Amino acid sequence: VQLQASGGGLVQAGDSLRLSCAASGRTFIFSRSVMGWFRQAPGKEREFVAAISWSGGITSTADSVKGRFTISRDNAKNTVYLQMNSLKSEDTAVYYCVGATAGWGTSDSSRSDPSRYEYWGQGTQVTVSS
Repeated sequence: VQLQASGGGLVQAGDSLRLSCAASGRTFIFSRSVMGWFRQAPGKEREFVAAISWSGGITSTADSVKGRFTISRDNAKNTVYLQMNSLKSEDTAVYYCVGATAGWGTSDSSRSDPSRYEYWGQGTQVTVSS
C-alpha cells in the first residue's frame, strides 16, 4: 500500500495550499477506508489534523485548524485532499496522509489516535513564513 502525498511548499502567512494524497495497492480498498491527515512540527509530537469517513459524509477536524482547513476525498480517484486556508506560521510541519480500515470510530479521541491508522504516507513539508 502506498500513500503518496503532494502539494506542500513554502508560502506566506495568509496564503492557501491544497495537499493531495493518492492511494494505491491491491490490498487497500480506498473507498472503504477512513482517511486523514496528521502533522509534525520540529521538536513537537505528531498532531491529528483531520479525518474523513469512507463515504466522505462525515469529517472530523482538530480545533487548531477548524474553520481554516477542509478535508475531502474523491473515491473515484483514490485521493484525499486537505485544503488549507489562512495559513499561519504555526501550521509549519510535515504533513502525513494516513489510512485506517478499522472504521470511523466512536469518538474524536479515537479518531485522533495515531495508532488507529495502519497506513502512513511519506509526508510533505509545509512551511509558512510570517
